Parts: sequence; C-alpha cells; structure tokens
Amino acid sequence: MGNGQAAGRVAIVTGGGTGVGRAAAQALLGGGWRVVVAGRRPEPLQEVAKGAPDRALAVPTDITDADSVRALFDAAVKAFGRVDLLFNNAGTGLPAHPLEDMAVADWKRVVDTNLNGVFYGIQNAFRVMKAQDPMGGRIINNGSISAHAPRPHSIAYTATKHAVTGLTKTASLDGRRYNIAVGQIDIGNAHTDMAARMAKGVPQANGEIAVEPLMDVGIVGQSVLYMASLPLEANILFHTVMATKMPFVGRG
Repeated sequence: MGNGQAAGRVAIVTGGGTGVGRAAAQALLGGGWRVVVAGRRPEPLQEVAKGAPDRALAVPTDITDADSVRALFDAAVKAFGRVDLLFNNAGTGLPAHPLEDMAVADWKRVVDTNLNGVFYGIQNAFRVMKAQDPMGGRIINNGSISAHAPRPHSIAYTATKHAVTGLTKTASLDGRRYNIAVGQIDIGNAHTDMAARMAKGVPQANGEIAVEPLMDVGIVGQSVLYMASLPLEANILFHTVMATKMPFVGRG
C-alpha cells in the first residue's frame, strides 16, 4: 500500500517506544499512517512521535490496567477520529530461572502483561472498530517463536505467548461479523535490547550455551506494515519472521 492509500488510516502500537514496537511505529509512519504510540515511559514514546509530529501521538499507557487501555483508545479516537489497526505488541519476560523457584508475583506480572494486557487491547479495539464508520479494522498480536516452542526456563513467557495464539484465533473468529481481521506475528531473534543477549550465547535445549543469529528489527517493522496494508477482505492469520539460521526448526 502506498502512502496515498494509507493516508488517514490510524494505528495504535503498544510497547511502541522501544524494540519491535518502535520499529513497527516507524514503519507505519513511513507508510503514511497516523500512529498512536503507547508504552509505560513517556520519553521513548515522544522520541518516536517527534519523527512525524503531525501524524503521531504519544500516550503513556499501562497495558496491565484495563482503564488505562480504554483511555488509550479514547485518546486515539479523540485525536484522529477512528482506529484502523492495533499492533498489540507490549510484552515482558523474566530472566531464565527454574520454574520451581519462580516467585508467584513474577508469574502474575508476566500473565498480567502478556495475556491480560493483550486481551484488554483486543477488547477495546473491538469496542471502537465495530462502532466506527466504515466499520472494522485489523488487530496484529505479537506472539513470538515462544508461541510455538519454549526455551529452557521460560515457563511464564512461553505459557502466555501460547495463550496469545488462543486470543488470536478466537478474536479472528469473533471479529468476522464486524469486519475485524485478527492475525499474529511470531518473531524470532530480532536485534533489540531484549534479544541482544543472543549474540553473547544463550542456553539451548541440550544444555549447551550457543550464540544465535539475529536479524535487523527493521525487517519486523516492514512485516507489520505489510500485514497492515492488506485490504480487510484478506488476513495473514500467522506470520513467522525470524533470523534464517536461528535454531528453531531443528533438534537443538
């Protein structure tokens, strides 16, 4: 979709101040979208938004708080009139740790962000998208390679990312009547602060430590832009973008 076709279309990107969210927000802005950038810390959001001040809005948001997520969508509608896309990206993990030693508070924090927060986004996107004219829109959930296969000592992150797949499938089904397309992007080893440790060596399933290849996070931003650019009659239900040589589809 060229800039002319995207002109006037409105996206919300959660976790938009850093990493994958930042790359996606910048790609969408580069594609002519108006973008509401959400996240916990105002400074990184404002840094992204100042790249296109007439088309970008920074809205500090706590996605674990349902009222805060509702306020985010209300701010988007107030500023731009509608919401055509939600990139439900914000997420968190924990340092690798044996599951039997995990603090309950840490488990709940990951569930609150990666599962509950994604649900609040979907719920509010449905609320807005089914009521606007023309009706409908698109939701892209950030799954992860961990929505398919775990890393060692990652039970909270892996369980919640598997749960995101359930949210995607159900929302895709329930969105049909409202012309809401719901899909998922599963990302493997994009070069972000969160994944930088891969270059130093990370635990493998066989107990070894191995350096893993990384890909430019800008590639993920372009993937999100492509998924977002489809007409609503078409949907990419699952899109996996990964470093070509990462150890995912083998034994080890």
